[in-house]
Amino acid sequence: MEQYLIDTNVVSDYLSASFSASGMALMDDVINAVPNISIITQIELLCWDTDDHTAQYIAEFIDDSMVININLEVIASCVKLRKGKK
Repeated sequence: MEQYLIDTNVVSDYLSASFSASGMALMDDVINAVPNISIITQIELLCWDTDDHTAQYIAEFIDDSMVININLEVIASCVKLRKGKK
């Protein structure tokens, strides 16, 4: 299966079942493999104000995920791109 970097909005849409049936099936496959998220997505997910059941699910999702850290070079590139375009 292909690897995907899952964004916070995708996790939110998946949890709320906002995708079409084929989209949910794809996300089921992605989630059942080893999901890839960034450290920023991890932080955003952990900041959600949610019920205990959902918070537990999110914690388990993060534990099962490959969390990709960012280094100073990536940060510098992002800053350069963001300053160059709105």
